[in-house]
Amino acid sequence: MVKDSRRTDEDSAMQQDLDSKTYEKALRSLHVELVHLQDWVKATGAKVCVIFEGRDGAGKGGVIKAITERVSPRVFRVIALPAPTDREKSQMYVQRYIPHLPAAGEIVIFDRSWYNRAGVERVMKFCDEEQVELFLRAVPLVERAIVGSNIQLIKYWLEVSPEEQTRRLEQRILDGRKTWKLTDMDLKSYSRWYDYSRARDAMFEASDTDFAPWNVVRSDCKRRARLNIISHLLASVPYEPIPRKKVTLPDRQKRGSYKEPDYPYRYIPEKF
Repeated sequence: MVKDSRRTDEDSAMQQDLDSKTYEKALRSLHVELVHLQDWVKATGAKVCVIFEGRDGAGKGGVIKAITERVSPRVFRVIALPAPTDREKSQMYVQRYIPHLPAAGEIVIFDRSWYNRAGVERVMKFCDEEQVELFLRAVPLVERAIVGSNIQLIKYWLEVSPEEQTRRLEQRILDGRKTWKLTDMDLKSYSRWYDYSRARDAMFEASDTDFAPWNVVRSDCKRRARLNIISHLLASVPYEPIPRKKVTLPDRQKRGSYKEPDYPYRYIPEKF
């Protein structure tokens, strides 16, 4: 089959990086809309659950940071669960995720979710194939129940190319600010690209439903991916700006008889 060269060129152009000025300007505008979304969720008691999945290095953490850096953590709650305890391993698989689902007036963001079973747990043999098949049969039923509880469920899969994943993981090795992001599990996962591809394909086939579809994001360009995801998220929730009262600062009280104390404050060294 001959590839459409026009489409290839378009894909390449779309994944070129955005300059910082353009990115920051667009992100600032989207942050204002996220505040409007936050106000609307609080006022209406809406419940929104957002799931981020993808390979290691796909950019999930950066997207989540871009979404949450200008809003309240009391409304936008980020859930990134550690490895399950022995007690949690004995529970029904999705049980430990259920308590974190949003209540009224909350947006919950899962940095990886119950889909660990269909991805890393399957590929790394932390569970057997029977457990995986049971999960894949059950997950649409669970998600239908979630949606039936008036929770808006939005699922994102960040798709990164093997070349870009390699570049990002190599950065983690070389950049002292990022070494904490590189784990033994990441290294083992890196060598199993096509095992993860097969696991992703099976997961999509089982759980890409009309009521809880997978939204796929090309993430080789981090800045474009962040802007596209935030734009899509805002378009997916039927929010409206909530009118706010005009705010003016009151007059500050007069000094009166107050005098600054002669106290030896322990100021930190000013190195900058």
